Amino acid sequence: MTETESPAGPDATDRRKWLTPGVRGIGTASLLADVGHEIPTALLPSLLTSTLGAPAAALGVIEGVSDALAGAARFAGGVLADDPARRRKVAVGGYVTTAVLGAATAGATAVWQVGVLRAAAWTSRGLRVPARNALLADIVPAKMYGRAYGFERMMDNFGAIFGPLLALGLVAWLGVTWAIALSVIPGLLAAVAIIYAIRRTPRPTSRDRVPLKIRIRPVLKGGLGRLMAAVAAFEVGNVAATLLILRATDLLAPGYGTKTATTIALGLYTAYNLAAAIASIPAGRLSDRLGTRGPILVLACGVGAFALAYALFAVGNAAIVLLAIPFVLAGVGIGAVETAEHSAVAALAPKELRGSAFGMLATVQSLGNLAASGIAGILWSAVSPMAAFTYLTGWMLLALVGLGLSSRRGH
Repeated sequence: MTETESPAGPDATDRRKWLTPGVRGIGTASLLADVGHEIPTALLPSLLTSTLGAPAAALGVIEGVSDALAGAARFAGGVLADDPARRRKVAVGGYVTTAVLGAATAGATAVWQVGVLRAAAWTSRGLRVPARNALLADIVPAKMYGRAYGFERMMDNFGAIFGPLLALGLVAWLGVTWAIALSVIPGLLAAVAIIYAIRRTPRPTSRDRVPLKIRIRPVLKGGLGRLMAAVAAFEVGNVAATLLILRATDLLAPGYGTKTATTIALGLYTAYNLAAAIASIPAGRLSDRLGTRGPILVLACGVGAFALAYALFAVGNAAIVLLAIPFVLAGVGIGAVETAEHSAVAALAPKELRGSAFGMLATVQSLGNLAASGIAGILWSAVSPMAAFTYLTGWMLLALVGLGLSSRRGH
């Protein structure tokens, strides 16, 4: 046994190098924050339609405006996060503000109040994303980015599972309004976790200061620019998971009835999130072991899983077991893709541009997802679900071509 190797073996030694208190703190923050904002998200339709008597269209407008503001905030958050000292403040402020504003919707007495609070909460959430991702890159060695980002993504995906389940329990116990109000607790605990992580990161010095400046062209140059182009192609085909749920519900309804079909579809969506959580760390470990091209190769594997999943959704099959396959494939795909995207950006971006690079990534993700869901929804209604998923599959194949060119040209 070498001096640096622990009695438990080299894997345990490696784990101590990347699964530091700071990484655990950031991962815990992601878990708790996701639980916190999934509760009001899951209960927002009921609050608007049942409690406030708003039409269903109000939900679409509020969510659309909120998502658009979140996308813009992610870009601005990237600019702020270039500076190591500023990114710490943005991260803490973002977690606290998102928790308070999200829970405050419980006290809304008018639809416009819900809209303002939801939009403000999503803006705060968008601002904190690049700061959190840049902080994670500050505290682990570059050769272990994959595992660290895989851990953070795993915790985030577990939050997406636990949040709606907790919402259901709270509603049954206390009702919709109190359930939303209590979402502030996990949200504020997430802020405590990010503070814990920050206190275990190297304190920035005056030499680390970066002036506040919008940097677009430097982020889109060289290998980082080629990566962003391939990621954009993927995200324009990365449809919201709600359309996957709708596809499953439509296929199952003739044989099971609408209510049972919806329940089964939500169960399949849980399998999607579970697959994403389970796949994240293995994807990160593989990315690290494959060296400098590891993130691109893992990203390509994830995109390939999506291409196959969408092709299966296009064909359509009402058997539950066969429907589970594309859900699991898409879950594995998103676990691999998100981990690899973050790892690749952390590796390719110069330290002084890391915040802007993560902000650009988050903006591309947000705008791409909006375009994917909008166009796929139009194709679904105007032509057929098969046409929508065939269109999405085409974008996955285009993204694979882009990743191949990026890998061939090097970084």
